[in-house]
Amino acid sequence: MYIEKKGLDFDEHPDKDLRKLTVPEAMRETLDRALDMDKRVFVMGQGVDDHSGMFGMTIGLQKKYGIKRVFDTPLSENGLTGIGVGAALTGMRPIYFHNRPDFLLLAMDQIVNHAAKYSYIFAGKVKVPLIIVAVIGRGWGSGAQHSQSLHGLFMHVPGLRLVMPSTAYDAKGLLVTSLADGNPVIFIEHRWLFKHKSHVPEDLYSIPFGRGLIRRKGKDVTIVGISYMVIEALAAAEDLEKEGYGAEVIDPRTLRPLDEEIILESVKKTGRLVIADTDWKTCGAASEIASMVAQKGFRYLKAPIRIVAWPDLPVPSGHILEEAFYPGKDDIIKSVKEIVER
Repeated sequence: MYIEKKGLDFDEHPDKDLRKLTVPEAMRETLDRALDMDKRVFVMGQGVDDHSGMFGMTIGLQKKYGIKRVFDTPLSENGLTGIGVGAALTGMRPIYFHNRPDFLLLAMDQIVNHAAKYSYIFAGKVKVPLIIVAVIGRGWGSGAQHSQSLHGLFMHVPGLRLVMPSTAYDAKGLLVTSLADGNPVIFIEHRWLFKHKSHVPEDLYSIPFGRGLIRRKGKDVTIVGISYMVIEALAAAEDLEKEGYGAEVIDPRTLRPLDEEIILESVKKTGRLVIADTDWKTCGAASEIASMVAQKGFRYLKAPIRIVAWPDLPVPSGHILEEAFYPGKDDIIKSVKEIVER
């Protein structure tokens, strides 16, 4: 059973004997079990075999399972994604790792025109159980071409699953679900989440797609946080509580499918909504959630919806520019006060 956390620190729990893992540790453990249990599973990607093992997610797996099942790939994203699609169509279970989602732009033809559509084209008689893992996050200093999130693009495409966990527990459970789902899954993790730990059972367990979670209860405003912005939303809620505001924090966990019900029920209670995303606002996931609430829950709203997201500018390089560019806790607090105090 999942342990709902009220506070910011996922490490805190009364039972100190509970096993706690980071996201990379939970991912590696799940991949290890999957490779051991199912000979159809294989892992590929740029750097899955190096000493860092994709931030720790694939460390030692090539040594354990061999180069035929865990292997490095060349800089040919569209071609390799095509190989993954073909392997999935023939019954294999490929997992394709990317350091950054920017590289997925080079594979959009295979992802959007082929992986996402084959099951529909053939009336469900074929499946494409391909998992693509990508890592987002600030602080890379990599600038406009290597620091994008882009999940709004994938949320737009029918036929894809889009997963964005905020804890190690969810990363493991959602990866298990992805392996069994049979549809192409875009699995996006935020690097700043890698330093957080949460309780992760040793046994395999599954978290259903399309089932969000209330991370913190509140009565005055709903904050929907996406990926790392769940952490910022919880930090904002802690500070807001000291000033007498009750913020309810919702973690969707998957964006496609999206748990609309949990968001609408929360907005029905609070009457106010702030959405915090790790992407641009225009045509992004936050804007889609805002549109959904405006269409299906307008009667519940006491104030305009607010979105906390990136400004419509390319991602900058350098610490000072990053501090100005990326929103966080303070921006969420400001947005909450704008709609609660109006």
